Amino acid sequence: MTESRQLQCALEAIDKANQADPNVERFGEDLLPKEYAYSLHMTRWLHELEPEPSERMQIACRAQHIERWTMPRSDFPEGRKAYYEWRQACGRMHGRRAAEIMAGCGYPQSECDRVETILTKRELRKDEDTQLLEDVACMVFLERYFADFYEQKADYDRDKWLRIVRRTWGKMSPRGHQAALKLAEGMPAHLLALLQEALAEPEG
Repeated sequence: MTESRQLQCALEAIDKANQADPNVERFGEDLLPKEYAYSLHMTRWLHELEPEPSERMQIACRAQHIERWTMPRSDFPEGRKAYYEWRQACGRMHGRRAAEIMAGCGYPQSECDRVETILTKRELRKDEDTQLLEDVACMVFLERYFADFYEQKADYDRDKWLRIVRRTWGKMSPRGHQAALKLAEGMPAHLLALLQEALAEPEG
């Protein structure tokens, strides 16, 4: 296969896997499998932040949540520590699945390993590709899921929301910050006010 055929093969395989998600969410006028819809948002924001992304980044972004419904949060105990353990376990699973798919599409082992590392986010802030993946994920969260998450967690107090926003901001690069500030201009007033308050008084 040529490189472009390899990429097409990998993306199609990831899409097929995510289209098996039994959960759905609205995507424009359609209802799509949830993780498939999420992967399309990831791809769109990748191209917003990086006009000519590498093949490995196109694959990593598409596979960010590959088959996540097979490892539900409910499989882990309650609490923040267990939440992070779940997130790390998901990252390892996503990395393995992406690497398996890439290998099946003819990518060299070095590229498979590279994408697996990116998806585990072990090198966040040290590795440019991993940082780009995190920027993309944060932009998808802010655009598509922040408002709903805010409504679902109405019992959270203001200080907890400020910590959430500051942690999200702290994981992003200057490029991500610039995109987030532009996006924020169209946010509902209460979310824009929360963002402004969080950034005006950094935690600590």
